[in-house]
Amino acid sequence: MNFSQSLKKNKDFQIVYKEGKSLANKYLIMYKKKNGSDRNRLGISVSKKVGNSVVRHRITRLLRESYRMQEDRFVSGLDIVIIARPSAKDISFREIESALIHLGKLHYIIDNQVEKQSNEKNIDRDD
Repeated sequence: MNFSQSLKKNKDFQIVYKEGKSLANKYLIMYKKKNGSDRNRLGISVSKKVGNSVVRHRITRLLRESYRMQEDRFVSGLDIVIIARPSAKDISFREIESALIHLGKLHYIIDNQVEKQSNEKNIDRDD
């Protein structure tokens, strides 16, 4: 995560839960709140309801990596908390990434200009 920091303190999570906006899909819940800086702070929460420690750590790694891969598309200056739902325990990396992008678009925190530029580059390569 080049441009982002981790949200680690319970107090920070609680502030995002209370003051932030939330949206959800089948696999994830995402809270967002402006933090007043030029960097994003990412917090990931995977409860024991999702599975044992091996499953929880796998989901955490997948979420962190999918955010890292898409980090340049996210608007800066936000605290983002992602909560994994129990239905996320058996899904693949691509499905996690798709769910994350879906929630980013619902929150209007993904910059579609970056997406259009990358699609244009891929179109140019196909010629």
